[in-house]
Amino acid sequence: MPMTDPLGDMLTRIRNGQQARKDSILTPASKLRAYVLDVLQREGYIRGYSEEQLAGQKGLRIELKYFEGQPAIQHLVRVSKPGRRVYSGSKELPRVRNGLGITIVSTPRGVLSDAEARDQNVGGEVLAEVF
Repeated sequence: MPMTDPLGDMLTRIRNGQQARKDSILTPASKLRAYVLDVLQREGYIRGYSEEQLAGQKGLRIELKYFEGQPAIQHLVRVSKPGRRVYSGSKELPRVRNGLGITIVSTPRGVLSDAEARDQNVGGEVLAEVF
């Protein structure tokens, strides 16, 4: 059965992996997933990721990050879903936890965090909230 929300699937795998205290998790690879992981790595929510072969297909191994035994990601939610897309201008981008968290946004200039999108004065589709 085809997957209807690949990005939502990856975010769920990250949440489940951290809840189970895994060091790393595997997910199928795609460009969008890699771009979102780039943002998470730049902002310090994951240690990193690498590309691997999974049963003849490309996959991504995501190295999860913990701080004093607690997951670095306390909250990870998909905002824009296949059934309900959410778009925002650069001035209206939501702030997560009053700026302590980030919003991941897909813009014409690539996948960016909310702070980067505000700096570049671009809006787009709000993909996820992280803190």
